[in-house]
Amino acid sequence: MKRNKHVTVLLLLVAGCLMGSRPLTLHDFHASVTQMQYNPKEKSFEISMRIFTDDFEKALSAASGSKVKLDANDKNDPLIEKYILSHFTYVNPQKQPKPVKYVGHEIEADANWLYLEMPYTEPFRGGLLKQNVLMELFDDQVNMVNIQYQGQKKTFVFRKNQPTQDVTID
Repeated sequence: MKRNKHVTVLLLLVAGCLMGSRPLTLHDFHASVTQMQYNPKEKSFEISMRIFTDDFEKALSAASGSKVKLDANDKNDPLIEKYILSHFTYVNPQKQPKPVKYVGHEIEADANWLYLEMPYTEPFRGGLLKQNVLMELFDDQVNMVNIQYQGQKKTFVFRKNQPTQDVTID
């Protein structure tokens, strides 16, 4: 009898844990965070972007027309590069688009880190930045961009109704 009681308690605990837990990939909000940090030695912005993996897989699947599953290998890099470079662009105040180079990605728990680089030899005076990653899928998508340049930091929030913004640092 004592043993059955322990088994029952154990089963109830496991059932409670299973019913109360959610997979890591489920989330109630749609957001990405981008860090743009200027490297004066390299004369470029080093860019890292954190995107929820499940949302990113949906976007890449829609863009490619077939199911995409992201993993540690780089077989999806051409698709990732094409997608990111069409959703993240920068035009300087002289109306010149600056080239953004895809460097790679890595998976961390329920998110993907994407790495980009944007050469920038002239002083940063602002410009137009587009960051509309995943906005074609989620009306509530929010993309936060933190720009660090010569000791100054400023944060910009991009939404579906404002996917492109004038970014200046005073």
